[in-house]
Amino acid sequence: MAVPLSKRNSKHLKKEAPKREPCFCFSPCFCFIALFKFLYRLPAAFFLLFLIYLWSSSTTIISGNIVHVCVSSRKLNNHYCLSAGSTRPNFELPNLSNATLYLHIPDPSSNLSISISPPLSQKNSPISPPPPKVSSEIVIRETVQVVHDESDPVKNGANKEREEEIANAKKEVEEQLRLHRSWISNKKHEGCEGRGVYVYDLPSKFNKDLLGQCRDMVPWMDFCKYFGNEALGEPIPKLGEGWYHTHQYSLEPIFHQRILKHPCRVYSENEAKLFYVPFYGGLDILRWHFKNVSNDVKDTLSLELITWLEKQDSWTKNSGRDHFLVLGKISWDFRRKDGSWGTRLLEIDQMQNPIKLLIERQPWQPNDIGIPHPTFFHPNSDEDIMALQWKIISSYRKKLVSFAGAARPGAAESIRSILINQCYTAENGKCHFLNCGSGGCDQPEMVTELFMESEFCLQPPGDSPTRKSLFDSLISGCIPVIFDPFTAYYQYPWHLPEEHGKYSVFVDQEDVRGMKVNVVEMLMKISKEKRDDMRRHIVYELLPGLVYGDSNAKFDKFQDAFSITMRNLMERVTKLDLAV
Repeated sequence: MAVPLSKRNSKHLKKEAPKREPCFCFSPCFCFIALFKFLYRLPAAFFLLFLIYLWSSSTTIISGNIVHVCVSSRKLNNHYCLSAGSTRPNFELPNLSNATLYLHIPDPSSNLSISISPPLSQKNSPISPPPPKVSSEIVIRETVQVVHDESDPVKNGANKEREEEIANAKKEVEEQLRLHRSWISNKKHEGCEGRGVYVYDLPSKFNKDLLGQCRDMVPWMDFCKYFGNEALGEPIPKLGEGWYHTHQYSLEPIFHQRILKHPCRVYSENEAKLFYVPFYGGLDILRWHFKNVSNDVKDTLSLELITWLEKQDSWTKNSGRDHFLVLGKISWDFRRKDGSWGTRLLEIDQMQNPIKLLIERQPWQPNDIGIPHPTFFHPNSDEDIMALQWKIISSYRKKLVSFAGAARPGAAESIRSILINQCYTAENGKCHFLNCGSGGCDQPEMVTELFMESEFCLQPPGDSPTRKSLFDSLISGCIPVIFDPFTAYYQYPWHLPEEHGKYSVFVDQEDVRGMKVNVVEMLMKISKEKRDDMRRHIVYELLPGLVYGDSNAKFDKFQDAFSITMRNLMERVTKLDLAV
């Protein structure tokens, strides 16, 4: 919870400091008293300005009995300072004079409400620029007012032209998703001939050394416990075999460990079809989040990576088109343009050709591919997956609706507080709220058990559209209720089906905000037969492809998230060759 310094009770500053034991020079006590006397003598107005400046450049976060001050260019909310909040893009209002805007457009074919950001200025560019950094909630409202203002004939004509461009851009986004799905390979058992995967042996500073900084990666947490067991984290005996306390940002080392044992791995670049660059860019970002360093320092490792790659013949041969990276944070964190948040790795020219696999993709970048967040479950065999399937299907669902999350009191556009209120006031305890703001979600077994006994799990956007909780709910057989299509529908074309209604319920967040729908009451009207059909589809069709097996996993019957990703990457590279 962010605590504005300007709201602290200034009356206490007028009181005389209590008598203390003598303090010696250079001691903490001496420094505190000296600072106190200095502030006491400041004029009130100057002191107020000082507080405002301090608050504008920092955010105070309270976690349990610990107070953390995170210095950054934007506000962080609650405990998401480290998790989801650390990935929120620095939004600003769009410049409508450049004819670039967001619009909330209903899709008549799917009952979904689609937000798009057309790259109007660079339609012919093979790599579309990122959308204006803008809060979709604010811009949706602002844009609708502008586009539908018919009081001025001149403006009306311009707005209609923009609407046409937006409609065309919407088609471009849909075509991009179809392109991604065209890379899906249906060949389940392929040999490795002509399908070699080469893993670069990067200098350790790009990966292993970053893991070694786990103790001081953030000021108040020891990340080392999450990087044990080949980055799966500590086992969770209460949940059974294959369950680990996996951190949401551990995808990079998890993927690296799996690909080192890939059956098609080759050790000669000349035999390779696909090249993996094991750079832990997300951990590189994470270690600078709460340290006062310049942007040049944050970008150092990214630029060194480019320099290293450009010296490799295999990179220059196809300008990186047959290369890919796995990045365990969201795309925005690697696309810094202004401010001090994240790095500009994905804005570098040389990084436009490779495929980037991320837990949240930038929807207007064709070479960004979303792959699932790592969950707490990492099977070793087909039997492990089948055991979980049986456990989920046979679970007694005593709760209709659950929501594991926290309110966003500082985010006016958030619908979380409304959902929490609807949950609290639901009749007969139909809804259960697990407050993550008080640390309730720090225990994976508590979250997992809640989801396994719930029919529906609410998945509103946090500080970015996607949520690890979406995948935690799916592998627990809890039907996700989605309020923003960017949470899932435009993110994971290889792992989630195009027919969204088979595995989720969509509720337009504008309807929630406008108090047009009570989500709990709406979900109560969905029949048990419908719920059971959706759950069977989730468990038997989707679940195996949403989990990452451990590094020694071997599957015959199933394809896990890693296997699906690798198979489709190979298909993509093959089709690129055919197109040359």
